[in-house]
Amino acid sequence: MRQKLLPVAFLALSVLAQGQDHFKVLHAFGSGTDGAGVYDSVSLDAHGNIYGTTSGGGAHKAGTVFRLAPGTQGAWKETILHTFPSSNEDGGAPFGGLLLAANGILYGTTESLGAHDRGVVFSLTASKHGWQEKIVHTFCSRQNCEDGGAPWGNLIMDPSGDLYGTGYVVFELLPGQKSWTDTTLHVFTGNYGDGSGPQAGPIRDAVGNLYGTTMHGGGSNECDDGCGTVWELEPPASDQPSGPTAWTEIILHRFGIVAGDGAFPGLGQLAVDREGNLYGTADSGGPYLAGIVFRLTRPSAGSSGVWKETILHGFAEDQNGYLPTGGVTFDSAGNLYGTTGVGGSQDCGCGVVFKLSPQADGSWKYAVLHTFVGSDGAEPVANLTFGPDGKLYGTTATGGTYGGGVVFQLTP
Repeated sequence: MRQKLLPVAFLALSVLAQGQDHFKVLHAFGSGTDGAGVYDSVSLDAHGNIYGTTSGGGAHKAGTVFRLAPGTQGAWKETILHTFPSSNEDGGAPFGGLLLAANGILYGTTESLGAHDRGVVFSLTASKHGWQEKIVHTFCSRQNCEDGGAPWGNLIMDPSGDLYGTGYVVFELLPGQKSWTDTTLHVFTGNYGDGSGPQAGPIRDAVGNLYGTTMHGGGSNECDDGCGTVWELEPPASDQPSGPTAWTEIILHRFGIVAGDGAFPGLGQLAVDREGNLYGTADSGGPYLAGIVFRLTRPSAGSSGVWKETILHGFAEDQNGYLPTGGVTFDSAGNLYGTTGVGGSQDCGCGVVFKLSPQADGSWKYAVLHTFVGSDGAEPVANLTFGPDGKLYGTTATGGTYGGGVVFQLTP
């Protein structure tokens, strides 16, 4: 009998080993003067180095910029590139991720500190003396803080090198020889159906339109401050003056207007497919009241111009995860990947990594790829990132060996 059981035991150990190879913690934050609290996605360069931010920790307890470099035998080495704040003008608490420009410069935002305690946009440039920080913009530098402040989301860059982001407003930063010029493209008011409280960074299409979400506003009576919106900003024609009044806002969707709709789109940026349809998450509401993954289908030519919402998956409070705060990420086959901030393990409820696969009948199949148990991270709240090796990289805000969150790698 013992000889017959050995192959079964060996198979069980083999399956366990495959599961461990499928998911790997690359770094656990929170030890000593290391950073802690990773609330956004990571960026990877062509060599597989990982760049990101922590919202807290570091030598001054106000966050860090870090790099993780792959080493031998699967080990990863962390280097702290910058610790906030380094001066009275420096920012603190970077909740957004980093934009890695083609020239190797890193750009990011902080939610607080700076000269007016409303955050900054910063850049980091590698030099022989280490990474040098430059303050690109300090928020609340104009009358009544018309330039916004407290940015949470990621920045994006257009082919001309202009930066775009959100922080109560949608802003644009144009590079100059000595400084950057800030322009407010839209101020969210929450009035007359407009959104308010944009936390996710924008995305941009090939013709320069910007798309994003607001967590509140939209005019729905289902939520006290509105259930949030998906918005588009169209740039002015080339012969028209620039400025906030020149960009045209279009509300593509107001959450909570119809029964069973989601509410409160969170930190994650939208994703877009080849047809220009938008995909995202809302961390509340839905058919089971625990969040949704949605698609907004672009209107066809000659139609009424209304974007159609389809709920691809409705989350329930169970072991499959729920409350998806981060957005979703496409692979080359059209599958979607994302995370939920809670749910999963009964003992922990620390969240999951999930996959949504399109089916022939138009439905989407939901599968849990990894369930967090605390020691390997907890509260994943950011978009996942595909690396040059085809693997997924992500973060958790808490959990891990030292409680400060982790960076993880997952093979789909």
